[in-house]
Amino acid sequence: MPKIKSNIIENHIFRESESDIEFLLLKRSHDEIYPNLWQMVSGKIEPSETAVNAAIRELKEETGLCPVKMWVAPSVNSFYLSLDDSINLVPVFASKVDNNNIIILSDEHTEYRWVSKDNAKRMLAWKGQRDSVDIIYDYFQNDKSVFAFVEIELTKNI
Repeated sequence: MPKIKSNIIENHIFRESESDIEFLLLKRSHDEIYPNLWQMVSGKIEPSETAVNAAIRELKEETGLCPVKMWVAPSVNSFYLSLDDSINLVPVFASKVDNNNIIILSDEHTEYRWVSKDNAKRMLAWKGQRDSVDIIYDYFQNDKSVFAFVEIELTKNI
């Protein structure tokens, strides 16, 4: 029977323009698992940290960025991994960053792009990730009362 685990996070990074928001996507290196795949910031939760702290750490490690604001998105993605016969539950975060930050990629990625919601949905491989883009976009561009986003107090977590 597969084991259920939750040791990975997704952190959808966005910035605001005058009329819209853009999502940051990263292209995985050719020598990483899922080579050349476009994705949001993601990574493993270390044994000594919370999912929130992992999301902030992974953002810094993969892009050199720090969040200006951060939220728990009302979504948990899931996938099956045959390597260890596990069902993985992945908490989803949304992080807003400043528009003029310089991105410094880690060795895990070869390039980045700021993209529209529609382009993000075309570039992301998994349905759960595309659904998260829709949820985040709807919250920040439309009626914020529809979803219960919980803002994370960054002073306690950075």
